[in-house]
Amino acid sequence: MTPSLPLRSLATSKDALMALGIVLIIGMMIVPLPAMALDLLIVINLAISLGVILLTINISRPLDFSMFPTALLLVTLFRLGINVSASRLILLQGDAGKVIATFGELIVGGNYVIGIVVFLILMIIQWVVINSGAGRVAEVAARFTLDAMPGKQMSIDADMNAGLLTEAEARIRRKEIQKEANFYGAMDGASKFVKGDAIAAVIVTVINILGGFVIGMVQRGLSLTEALQSYTLVTVGAGLAIQIPALLISAAAGMLVTRSASETSLGDDMAGQFSNFNMLLTGAIIMGVLALVPGMPKLPFLFVGAGLGSAAYFVRVGEKVRPEETAQAPEKKEAESPQEMMKNLVVDPMEVEVGYGLVPLVDEDKSDNLLRRVTAIRRQIMEEVGLVL
Repeated sequence: MTPSLPLRSLATSKDALMALGIVLIIGMMIVPLPAMALDLLIVINLAISLGVILLTINISRPLDFSMFPTALLLVTLFRLGINVSASRLILLQGDAGKVIATFGELIVGGNYVIGIVVFLILMIIQWVVINSGAGRVAEVAARFTLDAMPGKQMSIDADMNAGLLTEAEARIRRKEIQKEANFYGAMDGASKFVKGDAIAAVIVTVINILGGFVIGMVQRGLSLTEALQSYTLVTVGAGLAIQIPALLISAAAGMLVTRSASETSLGDDMAGQFSNFNMLLTGAIIMGVLALVPGMPKLPFLFVGAGLGSAAYFVRVGEKVRPEETAQAPEKKEAESPQEMMKNLVVDPMEVEVGYGLVPLVDEDKSDNLLRRVTAIRRQIMEEVGLVL
């Protein structure tokens, strides 16, 4: 019992940390945070989003990241907590930290009109394009997975009855089918989290802008232009700093539900399937022709055409190397003579159990014992019928 105690305590500590993290996320929505703490949380949110999308790219099948729906809920809750904390700082101080200020200054150039346009474009991309498509794919995949479950289970039972699978292997495959159905069903519902998060981001941004007008003009005595410039720029910066990680999470969800089972990562699949010589060469020729059109900038088309032509060259070199490697590989010599074929013959063993009273029949001291007679019968059947027993 002693070795199991550390494992149990480790599992308990992980569960305790998870519970503590959820409590802290809820606390972010209630307790005011300083600007430095908000900067740290925004950076953590961006790092989590990058980690999720990189993990999605490197897995070989969707079930390798089966806890993604739960992770999506937790990340969305964490992002909402950051949104509430940023809104509180914006309305109280007109400042929400250096990260948000940098997003407002560098990404939108200090122009709040451009910031609003860029923010709305990101929302449309996330909500209308990525999330809607991913939700539809997850819904269809869940439906077809559930419809195919009885047939897959019957196939497993047939393989087990035929001796192709052991009971343990059949149990593992049944669990895989159940996990697949649960995963796509959960992804169908988890896509609603991202859609709700996008709606909440737009509503929070509008509330912050209106609230900034009221606080800036009524309480701080700012003019309409000053309040618009001050609060809108910070609000848009906060929206961009929080929603860019949300866009990465939405893209990861879309890639996960659209992936099929494979033996390699997404990058290897893309590189292998796009390595088509005819496609790359044709694209290079078309780019070269477009570079000759009057008025077209020649440098971009020539640069892209040269890149496609180089890729086509390396693909063709790889296609020539692979057959040579295959030709150099030693070929296995197939059996030709009857003696060589007999070496590959698999004979099922037969067993004869002899009772105590019949032991003299198999006595090796006798010249005509049962074993020698069986051997003679086997030889006779092989010579007359052509079957080896």
